[in-house]
Amino acid sequence: MSAGPKLSLPMAVIMGRRMVAGQGWRVPSWRVVGLVAGSELPGAEAQGTPVHGDDEEEHFLWGGLRLELYRDAADSYWVNLTGRQPSLFVLCSEDEQSRIVPKFVTADQNEACSGVEGNDRVFAAPIPPEVYQHLEAFVVEHNLPQETRKRKRTDWSASEGS
Repeated sequence: MSAGPKLSLPMAVIMGRRMVAGQGWRVPSWRVVGLVAGSELPGAEAQGTPVHGDDEEEHFLWGGLRLELYRDAADSYWVNLTGRQPSLFVLCSEDEQSRIVPKFVTADQNEACSGVEGNDRVFAAPIPPEVYQHLEAFVVEHNLPQETRKRKRTDWSASEGS
């Protein structure tokens, strides 16, 4: 990305894990339960802290993350906001205990795709309303829509010497 973010929002991610079992096997299935934004996040230093658990699913809080917005990605943010399901993307890796560890949060679909290509696990989650407002204002300020121009077609039949 460009030289430093133009907007940086503190974020926390709540990850849910449930065990899926079959005949003789059990594997964890992960999902993003929710995203929390704000400057005074409780548990901002939390790194996989259990916050809920029952027979169905366990929830873990991961704090200390940031959603960083860059001017040169404003077009990607615009595509995200105007798409069918505006989302934030949580890029994760797996630790030694087979837990999914969030590395960062992005609104850039291109960056999320790059994460998948780089063997990260990528989860999409709805954009919290307070983040949506910041993201929308950022796009309005920094996105310069490209003018669409039609390509002039060449009349190939006129150049043939028939």
